[in-house]
Amino acid sequence: MTNFAKTAASALTAALPFLLSSGSLSAQDADPLSFTPEVNTAGQAAYERSCSACHLATFQGSFEAPALAGPNFSLVWTERTLNEFRATIRTMPPMAPNSLRDAEYDAITVYLLGANGAERDGRVVRADREATVGSLLAGTATAGAATASAGRGAGAGRGGGAGGRGGRGGAPRTEPEGVTETFHEIIDFEPVTEQELLNPDPGDWLIYRRTYDSQGYSPLDQIDRSNVDDLGLEWVWAMADGTNQPTPLVHDGIMYLASPMNTIHALDATDGTLLWEYRREFADDFRVGFSQLRNLAIYGENIYVATKDAYLVALNARTGETVWETQIADYHLGYTNVAGVMVVEGKVINGINGCDRFHEESCFITAHDAATGEELWRLYTIARPGEPGGDTWGDLPFELRGGVDVWNTGSYDPELGLVYWGTAQAKPWVAASRGLTVEDAALYSNSTLAIDPDDGSIVWYRQHVPGESLDLDEVFERILIDRNGQRLVFSMGKHGILWKLDRETGEFISHLESIYQNVFDFIDPQTGDVRYREDIASAEVGDWVSVCPSTAGGHNWQSMSYSPEVNALIIPLSQTCLEIQGRPVALEPGSGGVGAARRYSEMPETGGRLGKLAAYEIDTMEELWSVEQRAAYLTATLTTAGGVVFVGDLDRYFRAHDVRSGEVLWQTRLGTSVQGFPVSYEVDGEQYIAVSSGLGGGSPRVIPRALSPEIQHPSTGNALYVFKLPSR
Repeated sequence: MTNFAKTAASALTAALPFLLSSGSLSAQDADPLSFTPEVNTAGQAAYERSCSACHLATFQGSFEAPALAGPNFSLVWTERTLNEFRATIRTMPPMAPNSLRDAEYDAITVYLLGANGAERDGRVVRADREATVGSLLAGTATAGAATASAGRGAGAGRGGGAGGRGGRGGAPRTEPEGVTETFHEIIDFEPVTEQELLNPDPGDWLIYRRTYDSQGYSPLDQIDRSNVDDLGLEWVWAMADGTNQPTPLVHDGIMYLASPMNTIHALDATDGTLLWEYRREFADDFRVGFSQLRNLAIYGENIYVATKDAYLVALNARTGETVWETQIADYHLGYTNVAGVMVVEGKVINGINGCDRFHEESCFITAHDAATGEELWRLYTIARPGEPGGDTWGDLPFELRGGVDVWNTGSYDPELGLVYWGTAQAKPWVAASRGLTVEDAALYSNSTLAIDPDDGSIVWYRQHVPGESLDLDEVFERILIDRNGQRLVFSMGKHGILWKLDRETGEFISHLESIYQNVFDFIDPQTGDVRYREDIASAEVGDWVSVCPSTAGGHNWQSMSYSPEVNALIIPLSQTCLEIQGRPVALEPGSGGVGAARRYSEMPETGGRLGKLAAYEIDTMEELWSVEQRAAYLTATLTTAGGVVFVGDLDRYFRAHDVRSGEVLWQTRLGTSVQGFPVSYEVDGEQYIAVSSGLGGGSPRVIPRALSPEIQHPSTGNALYVFKLPSR
């Protein structure tokens, strides 16, 4: 292990919110804990400010943030020491560990223990290495009921933008609403037709990856390999704090941009003038967690927004006023939106996520009438008992089947009449924690689904990794390419394996391994079937397993793009490894979660180079070139007809590479880490490149950030940067 890795491995143990592993607090360093109502109230306020956005006011947790009350908390913490618990709390918040005052951490500790049954009777508990968390608990609270027992009420501070801003006159806000300010109505707006979505103007960027095939390729060529080093900054738009990974849309010189917390801006794409702004006002009991929305959709005269509180909203593209909104799912159950929607044949299609808790609903994809918001169909991504694939979950009843989230936007082939969507893994992450083995395929997890957009039926599916057990999901973009008479669909998940399928039938054609992986000891070259290493397949709850790559990938949400010039996919990759331990999870309604502890390290033989950018020729499935560096890549790639590929990284660099060789042709450094989906557009004969700086996020950012602590960047600075060549 390199010196970098030695430093980072220990740093990571203390940095990640979902690790909940070691950490220690000496008796000499720890002040006594006072279990008084006053300390509890202070802890409640501090928790609401700094913790509830991810762990929720109900303590049930969300995504990678574990439950902090109830049976799963008891299973993890009852036999562990109070000092361990106090030390772990000090590793929070994840992006700013140990940033609260000692008194705040102690108050949060008291508050959480009280939520789990500890009496707040004024006693003072002194630090003791042998005292266990369980010894302080008078009973076991459930995650939902813990809210009431902990005294949650109107006195809790909200702070930090974690939820709604309160109703008018201080009254609680029980329903969400949108607030729009129109500064300049867009008079000359031309509605976007279905034909334009099928064949967009070269100067527009109307869809998440520009076109339905998700190639992430711009046909503009004014900026090329001969002049890209003349690029200069044209304008900047500051964005709200929070997790930021947007894709700007551009139509007829107007840019539509999603900021954190579901704030939507319409901007003049030539100079950044604000035209209108829509702000989502959430209900007071909603907590946002990760606040990003990766893409919007445009169709007709509307902009479509999938909100963090699991609604779908249509905004008038001219004014920003709400046209309609409809609730897709109940956010109280953890449902949320991250990716955004696509519009196909007048239908707004959305994949939901936040499906890691056990209840009688599961994850799903829905289609809605673009004019009214009426739901037209709903496809559940977890097979139910008695249905095809229902027996692939063992004997688990439907309400104990978790995960299979849909947190990336799909692709569409209009000639075949199919949309292609990827699905995530089953949850809890480790098969043993969900009461299954890797032999239980858990359909339709980790699959490519080919769906009929007319009725939501599955025409074919390909499950890439049945029974996945390491939090290495295959949910990301599906790129559609026609080549040599074949209609192909390409995808890559966290395993770093590029899958090549026939998109008419789902038949496996080929694969390649882009980075070192030791998860599978065999991949059948004829069928694509995978076989886990024996120690992974046989792992029980409590067993540690070491694998490469980690949950950062391989590949993650930072989408790849296609370059017709070199017939290659250019892919941002991550090179880290993982140790994972399945935790006990109560198999009962209301429980669930991800149920695992994790540790990370650098990938062997990489010399500490965590980021890799590589081009893969799609006929031969061979690597053409690669660039490796210390900093992780945190943007999608953008390829252009000018022979250039753009990409950004954790170390604030935004670069242009030659698609033929990977040579760096131009670079600039932004205000903070570069994160999101760069786009290119044209207005009045001039080509622009837009990219966002961004903070926040899950494994693709947090893991390399902790493994490379020497890479520093400001903790604020979300913004959109727009570049172009000097005017002629």
